[in-house]
Amino acid sequence: MNDIPQDDGDLAEEFRQLGKNLVDTLRLAWDSPERKKLQDEIESGLVDVVSSLKREAGEFKASPPGQKLKEEIDDMRQSWESGEAEAKARQEIMNAIRMANNELQKWSEKWQKGSGESNDQ
Repeated sequence: MNDIPQDDGDLAEEFRQLGKNLVDTLRLAWDSPERKKLQDEIESGLVDVVSSLKREAGEFKASPPGQKLKEEIDDMRQSWESGEAEAKARQEIMNAIRMANNELQKWSEKWQKGSGESNDQ
């Protein structure tokens, strides 16, 4: 009648056993020599990368382009701290707003003239 065999086993016990087996398997994998070797290789590679980056950064810092970049950054910092950069930015924004206002005013005047001519006819 029913093709599914009936098992009188304890379902909760099977889940506990499954959890235990998973934990044991993960622990074995974590403690494996292969995983430890891979971790050592990754750590060694990261140390090499950091060392290379430090060396390259030091060489760039000492190079003429590096010195020029440092001077430009120092100039920007001084400009910002002195308020010069803020004043220049404020002036540029003011000029842009004035230009926009002038253009809007021209369009408004043109529109009003166009509307007046239509009404006068």
